[in-house]
Amino acid sequence: MNVRGVPDLVRRHLLKASGAAVALGAFSFAARVVAADNQMVKIGVIGSGRVGSALGGVWAKAGHQVMFASRNLDNDKKLAAEVGANARAGTPAEAAAFGEVLLLAVPYSAFPELSKSWGNSPRGKLVINASNPFPQRDGEIANQAREKGAGLFDAQLLPGAHIVRAFNAVGAAHMASAHEQPGKIGMPIAGDDKKAIDLASRLIREIGYEPVVVGGLDMGKYLMPGTPLAGEHTPDEIRSIAATLKP
Repeated sequence: MNVRGVPDLVRRHLLKASGAAVALGAFSFAARVVAADNQMVKIGVIGSGRVGSALGGVWAKAGHQVMFASRNLDNDKKLAAEVGANARAGTPAEAAAFGEVLLLAVPYSAFPELSKSWGNSPRGKLVINASNPFPQRDGEIANQAREKGAGLFDAQLLPGAHIVRAFNAVGAAHMASAHEQPGKIGMPIAGDDKKAIDLASRLIREIGYEPVVVGGLDMGKYLMPGTPLAGEHTPDEIRSIAATLKP
């Protein structure tokens, strides 16, 4: 007999089951991607300004469960009530834990504080980062992001997350209405994980844009205002522009 009367044989079975659970955890993201082809996903929207509110609103109306989060919970509750079914509000930490997919639409200067509050929640999840580093607004962290390249810096900020940069180089004006003319406007995206890109691409198409993969996270430095990919372009135009850019 072992501790608390558990037989050794039973204990060995429990240990095997525990090991299997850990192994299955390594495939959890892939499983979520497969399920996402046929099912809705939970999306934590961290940053509920013009970008976050527009994207989260469309996804909620498409049937996904969305949690809005920012520094102002009261505003997020009002936003969720306006969006209606499938929308709710929470703190950034709650949204990070809630979402199978996370959308980040916050100033870069907010990341150090956010990372303390959400802990390891982003690890293993698709994180769509719509944030851009602006030194005049965000200070030194923006300088670091621009020096390293926004995509690679995202990976440094969010170790273990499956990052796709998207919604960085276009304005927010059409984000809530692009689905009315789907595929007309291209959306340049960058990421290193194919399954993450596949899931992000499906969510981007639901918004109404046609995703165009321009490369890995080392191309993320071009997905921001002031670069050749900034502004609205057709998918073919994005491919042509991207072909002239180097990582």
